Amino acid sequence: MARRLWRLPAHGLALLLLALLAAPPVSAAHRVISLAPHATEMAFAAGMGDVLVAVSTWSDYPPAAQKLEQVASWQGINVERALALKPDLILAWRGGNPQRELDQLAAFGIPIVYIDPLDVEDMARSLDGLARYSPHPEQAHQAARAVRRQAADLRRRYAGNPPVRVFMQFGTQPLFTAGKQTLQSQILALCGARNIFADSPVPWPQVGREQVLSRKPQAIVVAGSAERVTAVRDFWQPRLAVPVIALNEDWFNRSGPRILLAAQALCQQLADISITGAR
Repeated sequence: MARRLWRLPAHGLALLLLALLAAPPVSAAHRVISLAPHATEMAFAAGMGDVLVAVSTWSDYPPAAQKLEQVASWQGINVERALALKPDLILAWRGGNPQRELDQLAAFGIPIVYIDPLDVEDMARSLDGLARYSPHPEQAHQAARAVRRQAADLRRRYAGNPPVRVFMQFGTQPLFTAGKQTLQSQILALCGARNIFADSPVPWPQVGREQVLSRKPQAIVVAGSAERVTAVRDFWQPRLAVPVIALNEDWFNRSGPRILLAAQALCQQLADISITGAR
């Protein structure tokens, strides 16, 4: 191939190179299925909205995702319907999609890309990786750069604040939290705060009240509304009276670019607590 290229006249070689640059990537997907809400958000961020043909339940962002057929839920994947849609790429989630059904889809030769970011850099790498399948690859790279830039800005802005000891509370019956190997804990670290269960050997440990109290948190972070804040305060009274920070549930719980919006809100509120505690 190289020899044939060198035999072309100069103007012919230039025209061929221009054609190659103008052509869409050979691996760009044309019919994509997303099997998790955060993967759907990542696909849209990577410029793949026009080629998505189906998604999972709760894939409600951006609004265009709500118009797509749903072929997966917490109960599993509708393999028959997914195959009928003839996808040439599937975006999956190891932590939420059943492996047996993913293996069934893969047996038909459908490429599966797993979107499982454990930190902000993982998320940026996932966006960069989606560029090869996107009809708009530069949009994917731009989204990756934006994620890295926002994270760096937060890290720089809050690095000098006294670290606040934080308990991230997910549920009460049972009571569980996030360990160090989670994106949520990484977001907390962007704010210069300290996850009181960062030493957990598992990502999502179940904990007891006494364990939490013994680590003396200075703030509690939850995902939910104002009603959730009231419930958490009531749960800990009278033994623990610390600020409770509520974050948008979809922003904080989903491993997509909007988690940086949760980070911005979280960092500002933790900074206020840090300044108050330092006085």
